[in-house]
Amino acid sequence: MVVRPALPVRLPRTAWWLVGLTLAGQVVGWSVAALHSTVFGLSLIVLDAFGLRYSLRAARRRPEARMTWWLLAAGRGLSLASIASFSINFHGGPAPWWWVGVVSGLGMFVALSATALSVSARRLERRQRLGFIAEVVTVLSSGFMLVWYFVLGPTMREQPHPRWVFEFGYPLGNLVLLVAVSAVLLRGAVSRLHVPPQAVLLGGLLLYAVSDTAYSAVRVRGDAASDSLLATTGLVLASLLMTVAAAMRCTGRCGETSPAAQTMPVWSNYLPYVAVGFGSVVMLTVTIREQALLLWGTLTIGQTSMTAALAVRQYLALQDSRRLNVVDALTGLANVTGLQQATDRALQHREPVALMLLDLDGFKQINDRLGHAVGDAVLVEFADVLRRSVRRSDIAARIGGDEFVVLLSDVTADDQAAVVADRVLSTLAAGPATAGSAVSIRCSIGISVWSPGQTAKDLRHHADIAMYESKRSGAHGWRAYHPEMTDRRSRDVALAESIGEALRSDQFDVHYQPIIDLASGTPIGVEALVRWQHPTLGMVSPAEFVPVAERTGAIDGLGRHVLEVACRQVAAWRRGAPRAAGLYASVNVSPLQMRDGTFPATVRAALERSGLPPQALVMEITESAVVDERTVVPTLIALREQGIRVAVDDFGTGYSSLHLLGRLPVDILKIDRSFVSVLDGTSRSAGIAEAIIRLAGVLELSTVAEGIETPAQSAELQLLGCTAGQGYLLARPQTADRLTATWGARLPREAH
Repeated sequence: MVVRPALPVRLPRTAWWLVGLTLAGQVVGWSVAALHSTVFGLSLIVLDAFGLRYSLRAARRRPEARMTWWLLAAGRGLSLASIASFSINFHGGPAPWWWVGVVSGLGMFVALSATALSVSARRLERRQRLGFIAEVVTVLSSGFMLVWYFVLGPTMREQPHPRWVFEFGYPLGNLVLLVAVSAVLLRGAVSRLHVPPQAVLLGGLLLYAVSDTAYSAVRVRGDAASDSLLATTGLVLASLLMTVAAAMRCTGRCGETSPAAQTMPVWSNYLPYVAVGFGSVVMLTVTIREQALLLWGTLTIGQTSMTAALAVRQYLALQDSRRLNVVDALTGLANVTGLQQATDRALQHREPVALMLLDLDGFKQINDRLGHAVGDAVLVEFADVLRRSVRRSDIAARIGGDEFVVLLSDVTADDQAAVVADRVLSTLAAGPATAGSAVSIRCSIGISVWSPGQTAKDLRHHADIAMYESKRSGAHGWRAYHPEMTDRRSRDVALAESIGEALRSDQFDVHYQPIIDLASGTPIGVEALVRWQHPTLGMVSPAEFVPVAERTGAIDGLGRHVLEVACRQVAAWRRGAPRAAGLYASVNVSPLQMRDGTFPATVRAALERSGLPPQALVMEITESAVVDERTVVPTLIALREQGIRVAVDDFGTGYSSLHLLGRLPVDILKIDRSFVSVLDGTSRSAGIAEAIIRLAGVLELSTVAEGIETPAQSAELQLLGCTAGQGYLLARPQTADRLTATWGARLPREAH
């Protein structure tokens, strides 16, 4: 599963020229009064024409939200038709042209309102819909008061006339447009993390509704509306914003907000309150200045509607605030409180439940490398994966940072919970790789099934231990809690603190296990294996300290140390014994090292210092690391270009795609010991090993069998076509000195 950060906004060069010329025209219009009306009219015509062009291009070129841009194109086209018709009528054209202009203008308001409503916004729940309606009514009432006082009221004092279609239609069209934009804003269509074209579009539509209302008010008072600097400038800027929004969409270089990630902008929460305040000011102003009782009826109705709607909204807001106490604001999942309440309720009723604790792998690196905005998007996307993966009766929660919990209902065994865990992992693994800065999401899962007598704290603690075991394995998988599991976190913390000192004091030693040609028994290579003799803890297993080094970042220093020592030692063996001239070093490398762009240079420097030729070095990577095409594959390619070979370790135990394997720069497949240990001379036991060997032959790769412990296993592997292997039957891992003594004259006594 992947998510993409927002891309920077770019505009076509023509659009930049249009912005500059429009702003320059406004300055000219302000400076030369005689040109103001001409500049105003020409600006609207030019902007409508370019707006129509860009909107059509956006609708054709960008399939996402296509309806929005088709509707905007219709609105710009109708606006252009309206201006042209009014101009023809003004310059002596027949009366029907005036009606064409009016009808086109009214159609424009319908199209622009539909444009606003078509902008995608978050879906509202039932209670949220009621609050949304109350807020829209508040804004509608305030806008109606504005239109009534400045436009409709003065118009009604005049005798009925055909122009009333124009005088009433346009203000009401602006009112509908204002409500449409406000409705979309109140539904959270504009994310607080990005500035997509929709935000610019909605800003232009809102400014257009306000400016055109002011334009109508000036005209109703009998003044020349085209001479009003404030109204005309607002209309031109609104038209410019709508045009720029369409131009931005044409480039395809601006980030779109995902519906799952959309949140109401903070300022939109205050929109209803601003409307109430505005309405109250209008009523007070009218009462003091006009003393016109005729207005009291309408204004009182508007004020009453606002007050009632606000009261409803306040009640619903109180209910929502209680709900938010148990809901995570970012993801919409339950929070710690909500999870605790659900868990306590289930345990009180002694319901069979299981707790699944999920922790995102490498989330800190995502935040550090790509920023918290991308990190938040990852959390939202992962929350959506959980929603799709669990049942309606289960409770998914985010309990902090990158930790999530799922309370599974009606679960009595580990395998039932494992079905959900596998579903989550497979959904994440199936996420398509995308171009750009795609982010792969992986997680580790711990499972704890409730048993009588356990408390909620016990359930969480056991899931935590299991999740930590999963994290330590480094396989992006799940572990179920068993009583024999111990909490190793304290020991791992002590190991993490000791690794740096261990490197400085040379506590790490490198042992070598020969890789043998099975037919002749001749050593063809050695695998370098790191060992740690801790001064107080004794011998620490690599299975214990390597995952700790990976989590703490110490794996870089440890990996460089093993690489340097192994290259130097094998180079010395090759120089000192002619029969060992073809010996190669096989060094394990962590996926974290492979994701470092400087790793190929580090390997090249180690080879140069040791004198070991590149073809005498094999880098072993785990199968799970192979699937990360975005970061690991470029590193593999860079290593291969230097002449270094690549081996896939423990092949057959991971989840790499065979299609991907055929395109990877890989030379060797190492058959995992689990497939070697079951060899007993039957075709069934040899099935997987034989399949891997045949696959390697088809792909022109060599194979090395791991964990050979009996002569029968060695003989059967040779019959299957495997030519090289390692294991206790052939040679155990040894220090360089012991291995030199064992091999006698084939190797020198000391490495230099």
